Amino acid sequence: MPALTRLTAVETKLFFREPILVFFVLAFSPILLVIIGAIPAMREPSEDLGGASAISVYVPIIVAMSLALYALSSLSQLFATYREKGILRRMRTTPVKPGVLLGAQLLMSIVLSVATMLVVLAIARLAFDVSLPRNTPAYLIGYLLAALSVFAIGLLIGSFAPTGKSAGAIGTLSFFPLVFFAGLWVPRAEMNDVLRAISDLTPLGAGVQSLQDAAAGHWPQPLQVAVMLGWTIVAGGLAARYFRWE
Repeated sequence: MPALTRLTAVETKLFFREPILVFFVLAFSPILLVIIGAIPAMREPSEDLGGASAISVYVPIIVAMSLALYALSSLSQLFATYREKGILRRMRTTPVKPGVLLGAQLLMSIVLSVATMLVVLAIARLAFDVSLPRNTPAYLIGYLLAALSVFAIGLLIGSFAPTGKSAGAIGTLSFFPLVFFAGLWVPRAEMNDVLRAISDLTPLGAGVQSLQDAAAGHWPQPLQVAVMLGWTIVAGGLAARYFRWE
């Protein structure tokens, strides 16, 4: 635990030395929420969205998008870069095993992503009068399941990408379809049956729906839980199977 704590602190300091990465991972989601919320029409109730305002529908989507940014822009590239530069191989000669680095990165990502989620919820509430989730435990469970599933995908990319640049490219290609089916461009409520069915089977589509259900006071549906757990188990299992430390 002391090694994990110290390594997490070191990795966090290194993370904050990359301004572009910090912007996209930490600041982009809150800024996007402010931009969307600044449009008057986004704050008006919509019949197409069941009487909800568009901004209230977009809050869970932006929360899910921030998770994708963490997993696909930071986590995947970091491990591919560390392997490429031989950092993981050199760590094998120290008392701190490479697995501790994995735990430190996951811990840092979870803490920072939760902080981003709280900032997004606070902006939505204070600036745009969006109600806080009515079922907080369900919201946290949905968030955790979504985080686990998308972090597993990030680790899977990092496990087989030969270089940091290739991990970044693969992560970018994976990011856009994931956030599309999460509803970033077309909210799930406005998708046709085919797109919504596909969205239901994606980690962020299921994650957004579970967050929206929790915001309305409901618990995640069994299908959503099964989909997110399925992605976590399959992607996480493949990442563990094919992850190379050197």
